[in-house]
Amino acid sequence: MPICPAPSESSGSGGRAWVFHGLALGAAAAAAAAAYLYRRPRGFRSLAVGIIPARYASSRFEGKPLALILGKPMIQRTWERVMLASSLDHVVVATDDEKIAECCRGFGADVVMTSVSCQNGSERCCEALQKLGKHYDIVVNIQGDEPLIEPEIIDGVVMALQRAPDAVFSTAATALKPEDAFDTNRVKCVVDNQGYAIYFSRGLIPSNKSGKVNPHFPYLLHLGISGFDSKFLKIYPQLTPTPLQLEEDLEQLKVLENGYRMKVIKVDHDAHGVDAPEDVEKIEALMRARNIH
Repeated sequence: MPICPAPSESSGSGGRAWVFHGLALGAAAAAAAAAYLYRRPRGFRSLAVGIIPARYASSRFEGKPLALILGKPMIQRTWERVMLASSLDHVVVATDDEKIAECCRGFGADVVMTSVSCQNGSERCCEALQKLGKHYDIVVNIQGDEPLIEPEIIDGVVMALQRAPDAVFSTAATALKPEDAFDTNRVKCVVDNQGYAIYFSRGLIPSNKSGKVNPHFPYLLHLGISGFDSKFLKIYPQLTPTPLQLEEDLEQLKVLENGYRMKVIKVDHDAHGVDAPEDVEKIEALMRARNIH
């Protein structure tokens, strides 16, 4: 598998942002639009860093960050999208693999090397934050297998923490497609009337007596992005793993089980994460349809 191809002259940055239905925006236009939507606050939680955890080892898809998507490594595709977010003061890739680090430096990304002992992306973000040696109020954990992540969603997750002083964690959710209802790789969530998380599950929630999908219920699909108050992120790895977290294998449940509050923003976004090798072809087909190169 190639470590990293030569940089391409064209950078696909189109897509369907939740506020720009059907528009395919170029890099400059998308950045300008995001800047218009996001107004950087002064004072409370004003400094934000985006961290993209990337590891080579994976039981389902080894070397996934380096998998080529229309000629570019997936980690580069994700990084290019993240760089369009107006709310972030800095963006870094956190990895424990030198091949990934070499690739990322090749296309211009800042890289922080982290330990192979990190159990999950949140722990990797915590270590990366410490190694950066600079104060940030908010840390956004952006999964490296989301090559079509919308920068406006990143801005929304940051804004949610800035507007909710009682929350230490923020994330995003979108409408669940019926065909994904019983897919355990698609995490579902339920929220209260104020937009705070109640629970996350790999199973369908809420469930009903019939055990079937209710076509009239607005089920929510959790998206792979997390915003942390930086002070909370520093203590997160020290929290003892919780029963629900271990049973569902979901990091965010440790936050809820320890009594912390989590804000969830609802967005209109098609989730296009890459969980297995066969997902690469699906992403490429979608990008061709959207004329993203």
